[in-house]
Amino acid sequence: MSSALARYESFLIQNASTISSLESTLRSATWLLPGRFKDAELASEALSASLNALSLYHDTLLVKAVENEPKYKPLLPPSLHSRFTRAWADSHARYRWTSRTLELIRFVELLLEMGLRRKVSAKDRWRAISVLEAVKALLKFILLRVTRRPLMSPPIPERDIDPDSLHPPSTSSSPTLVPSSLGSSPPGTPEHLRNNHEPLPAHPLLTAPPPTNKTSAVEDFLLSKALTTSSVKTPTSLVKPLLSPQEWLSESLYILRPLIYVLLLSSDRQRKSGRPLMVSLAIEFVSRNLRRTPSNSSALERQEYARRDRDLFWYLFRGSIWESWTRPKLESLADTTAQWPVMSIASAFLRDWMPLIDEYYYYTAS
Repeated sequence: MSSALARYESFLIQNASTISSLESTLRSATWLLPGRFKDAELASEALSASLNALSLYHDTLLVKAVENEPKYKPLLPPSLHSRFTRAWADSHARYRWTSRTLELIRFVELLLEMGLRRKVSAKDRWRAISVLEAVKALLKFILLRVTRRPLMSPPIPERDIDPDSLHPPSTSSSPTLVPSSLGSSPPGTPEHLRNNHEPLPAHPLLTAPPPTNKTSAVEDFLLSKALTTSSVKTPTSLVKPLLSPQEWLSESLYILRPLIYVLLLSSDRQRKSGRPLMVSLAIEFVSRNLRRTPSNSSALERQEYARRDRDLFWYLFRGSIWESWTRPKLESLADTTAQWPVMSIASAFLRDWMPLIDEYYYYTAS
């Protein structure tokens, strides 16, 4: 088994660029499967979950390859998120395994819900979803205890490795290329082909304009190379620790909000009450008002809070807001564009996805 894994790891490193492109293509194809055949959404989600889990394993292998490659130089510096999460994952084993477990649950949660919907009653399905959300909340509190900082999403570093730069192409073994001993510079022009006459004056339209006082290109280059406050910070100090009880309460409410929402949904047998949605929204806004305002130098924390604010968009697809406002709007849009030559494709795609929002909680969970 170990030799098979070693061969697979070697194959991955040698074909990292091709495998990465294949993963991206298959992941895009999963968006087109729902509605194509019976249980197409189950097949789509199974493929998506498998790809995400496999990509997580591939990321660990690529990171090891980079660490063992002293000549590797990234084309772009790592993002603040990657620096922060990788520093915690490298220095704390508990953070590393907890964050990976949390991501694996996120990858398979919708697939598990689809399987439960086909095998068990609605009551047991919501009970299982509640247990799953309780486990996720526990794992998030473990990460919060380890870092004592606001949680990042995702808690693991994203792939920022250029596969093509792991193994630069070699031309020494290729019989069709000129040997390296001949030198890399092109051969000189033969004497009898050289133009020994005086060159003609260049046409004004073909010459470069005279230099001006504008130095925007130089300034842009220098600004791109200039160090920022975040660049000189240690990775673990990119986000300041939580200090006041108000900050801890804000982060705790943010972690508990999905669990409270699911518990309220499971107790609403008819799924007609607006109470779960209102309580969830109230917790969101209380957590948002209690959280601290990051300074201008805390770029990573500002990015995370901006992402949380954008997640409020998903409330348009939940509860009474979805039933009374969003869904009628989308149905009207689908009916209007159904006869249009190109928009009819988007209309059919929209109609295939709307029933899934009704049937599954994790399609719009955040």
